[in-house]
Amino acid sequence: MLTGLMQPRPLTIAHLVERLEQLFAHKTVATAGTERVTYAEVADHARRLATVLDDLDVPVGARVATFASNNRRHLELYLAVPATKRVLHTLNIRLSAEHLEYIVDHAEDDVVFVERALLPRIWPSAERLSRVRHWIVLPDDSDAAVPADPRVLDYDELVAGAAPYRGCLEDAFAAEEENLAAGLCYTSGTTGPPKGVLYSHRSTMLHCLGTLAAGLVGIAESDVVMPIVPMFHANAWGLPYGAMLAGAALVLPGPSAEPEHLLSLMARERVTLAAAVPTVWTSLLPRLDDHDLSGLRMLLGGGAAVPASLSEAYRARVGLPLTHSWGMTEVSPVGAIGGTRSRHAGAAEEEQVAVRAAQGQPMPLVRLRLSDVEDGHEPPRDGRSIGELQVAGPWVASGYFRVEATDAFTEDGWLRTGDLATIDGEGYVRLADRMKDLIKSGGEWISSVELEAAIASHPDVAEVAVVARPDPRWGERPIAYVVLREGSATSADDLARHVSPLVARWWLPDEFVFMPVLPKTGTGKLSKSALRARTA
Repeated sequence: MLTGLMQPRPLTIAHLVERLEQLFAHKTVATAGTERVTYAEVADHARRLATVLDDLDVPVGARVATFASNNRRHLELYLAVPATKRVLHTLNIRLSAEHLEYIVDHAEDDVVFVERALLPRIWPSAERLSRVRHWIVLPDDSDAAVPADPRVLDYDELVAGAAPYRGCLEDAFAAEEENLAAGLCYTSGTTGPPKGVLYSHRSTMLHCLGTLAAGLVGIAESDVVMPIVPMFHANAWGLPYGAMLAGAALVLPGPSAEPEHLLSLMARERVTLAAAVPTVWTSLLPRLDDHDLSGLRMLLGGGAAVPASLSEAYRARVGLPLTHSWGMTEVSPVGAIGGTRSRHAGAAEEEQVAVRAAQGQPMPLVRLRLSDVEDGHEPPRDGRSIGELQVAGPWVASGYFRVEATDAFTEDGWLRTGDLATIDGEGYVRLADRMKDLIKSGGEWISSVELEAAIASHPDVAEVAVVARPDPRWGERPIAYVVLREGSATSADDLARHVSPLVARWWLPDEFVFMPVLPKTGTGKLSKSALRARTA
């Protein structure tokens, strides 16, 4: 065996600090339309935070939690915490107190950085979180009360009073230390207690490079990137790290997800790439025509299947479809990206729409395969044969933090996703359903994803979710929960007539239930578990 003669330099997030200073110091980070700082300032604050963490005696390897929205100070923590060999633990700000307390305690967080406006959400739990030594408040324009407690410190005061760490943070890492933990993110816990996914420096940097791959996301220095997806959720799909590596400007929307706020930011900052879950893109659709979005080159949707009707509505209105991204917290989180290839340029419109409706093709270094749910064999890649989607790669989890979950992985180490999918001859993945969301009626399977897509194609449907209801004769029958667009008088009969030509007759929902809003999870996805509980 002949070993290559290359330098064993580690892949670490610390590399980003010096890169920002030396190459992109003048580029900017805008927060909520009210603040703009340069990457030079972000890097300086990250260096000062390195000193702050040392002064607070935060041990190497300690979990440092953040409870914050998408803002500049949160971005500084994205750099400083892992660059000093601590572990960035982003907390979901929409979780219940019970889940928050479980996660902070399970992670054994040493410090919590919390946005002032969010203090009332987490401070009542402080006495039950005895392992947390410091609560550091990130200032904002709110007037939330700050407790007079010696454990509570002010972020800006600490940063201003600290000398910046001098020298190259990257040089503090030995080659083997690229596998040190860098980030921790917990799953939603919809099928049991939340489970922690522990990212390494190596996995994060490789995923970061993946977001720069041309022909997929392809973040470039000329981009203006706006992650609407929360920074507490799987590193905002890796977009902040990717933007900083490429030198792209960042636009962080702050705590507001109001459509007017988001669209105004996108127009004013000339955003080129934005990413959000489908429910957010649905909420923006009615106001698209009021804003100049001509700067856009890509709109990413993920976290749930993007209905083809929604994607094509964006293509008609702003000239760009919503591009699928598929992934999971365990996949850092992006595993596949949608979109057409060069060979589709001359294809018929119907074929192009079908390709755009796929979840996409795997990112570089990511491997995908199917496994038959009955006998475990690998189905053919013919675009028709369905199996459980399994994934492997250098930014895919190999286990969970302090939890045994051997059933989540195959004997040869692939992650079992729980998604049912097809893969075609060109490698495009199309989700059929989540295994737990399939509806078995009269011994035959109904795909909730396909049925939802058919219902969503009605122009008056804003949102839809299909779940199973127990049935004494058929075992299960589909029930559709629907949100109509404002002012619509569409009836259940209208929807049934619309869907009838699109699916098998026995797939038609037994009932259409109209709701003003559908329940959401903490990451903004539709909560089918809440609907199933309502339906049972």
